[in-house]
Amino acid sequence: MYNGKIVVYTSGTFDMFHSNHLKMIEYAFGLTGKDERNGGGSLIVGVSTDELVASYKKPPIIPFEERIAIIKALKYPDVVIPQHSLDHTEIVQKLNIDVFVVGDDWVGKYDYLKDLGVSVFYFPRGEGASSTNIKQQILEQYKETIEKIDSQPNPDKVK
Repeated sequence: MYNGKIVVYTSGTFDMFHSNHLKMIEYAFGLTGKDERNGGGSLIVGVSTDELVASYKKPPIIPFEERIAIIKALKYPDVVIPQHSLDHTEIVQKLNIDVFVVGDDWVGKYDYLKDLGVSVFYFPRGEGASSTNIKQQILEQYKETIEKIDSQPNPDKVK
């Protein structure tokens, strides 16, 4: 809490930004208590650096500078920062975080923050869009396109 107002932190890679990313950020914003009449608290969004992501899975398709620019352009965050570590202890302490929101693919991973007095919410992934699904769909469409192209007769060799 800062100046009597709640501080909410959410973070992610936000690669291939899609509607489920937006839903999680909107949910985190809702936890700040802000509305048209109420100043409410603050929403801080952490964007994982390329180096951090590459330390536990394949590197993102979209470079860090572009991903952080997309998140900064949203109307919900008050502050957008790079996230350099999966251990959020230091961020929680330095930024007076009251609430932490992360996707439910991380269930249990951040329960240790509760010992620091932080409420932890694991946001449901939802149906449909995910960066993994988008990447898979692009790959499948690419393969189909290549197959169609390769099966076409070469006009230079047709008599």
